[in-house]
Amino acid sequence: MILVTGATGTVGGEVVRLLAGRGERVLAMTREPAKVEESPGVEVVRGDFDDPASLAGAARGADALFLLSAPGPWVARHDEAMVAAARAEGVRKVVKVSAIGTGEEREGVTVGDWHLAGERALRSGELDWTILRPSSFASNALGWAPQILRGQPVPNTMGDGRQGVVDPRDVAEVAVTALTSEEHVRAVLTLTGPELLSVPDMAKVLGETLGRTVETVEVPLEVYRESLIAAGVDPGFADIAVDGSRTVARGGNARLTGDVERVLGRAPRTFATWAADHRTAFVSG
Repeated sequence: MILVTGATGTVGGEVVRLLAGRGERVLAMTREPAKVEESPGVEVVRGDFDDPASLAGAARGADALFLLSAPGPWVARHDEAMVAAARAEGVRKVVKVSAIGTGEEREGVTVGDWHLAGERALRSGELDWTILRPSSFASNALGWAPQILRGQPVPNTMGDGRQGVVDPRDVAEVAVTALTSEEHVRAVLTLTGPELLSVPDMAKVLGETLGRTVETVEVPLEVYRESLIAAGVDPGFADIAVDGSRTVARGGNARLTGDVERVLGRAPRTFATWAADHRTAFVSG
């Protein structure tokens, strides 16, 4: 029995689908089970990261846990609560989605501190664990759909900084492999795509997919921060988002690894493949 948190999200939903397709028994955790349709092999269970009793109930009977919380300052609290519930309920293995660069020092600042507490909680006990540190998700480009549909340039807060943009489906496949085998216990896997891409690079690929030019427009970081706060984002969250863009712009995330290929036995999907598979999101009508 495998408990999947974030079961309605991009990666978690794919993990649920893949596990069920392999015949695994799956517990899909969500705060609102009534809004989720059950499917063969999948039992929907209630779990709220801020309700420890619900986490214990969700973890009861599970042998393994896929741990993913929505990004934000609350990640450390959520991870620690879920790991504690997993230990108390006898879960044997945890696969956690962290972030590329977690724990590294850059210009005197520790990167990825949201995920550090969760990583440390896993390392400190007897649980079998695998930590996945993906680079920027290809699916982040879906946030540009409104501009592209209106024929407007997509915002660029990262200049020409490049990243090993990774398809979330590859992250999900790696997670499923780690959950269902003993090959990657106590391993930290940094997951990237096969090529380094900037925002203008990604816009060019999307344009080629759509058969028209997709432009970009530079957005100063102070303007980016103000827009996040105006949209209701917590100032602390906004500061971290701005720092992330600054790091990428300076080349701080320009790295590729072979971990996806090593685990899956094939090359990671390209951004062009992701774009082709999600073309309809950028086409009106």
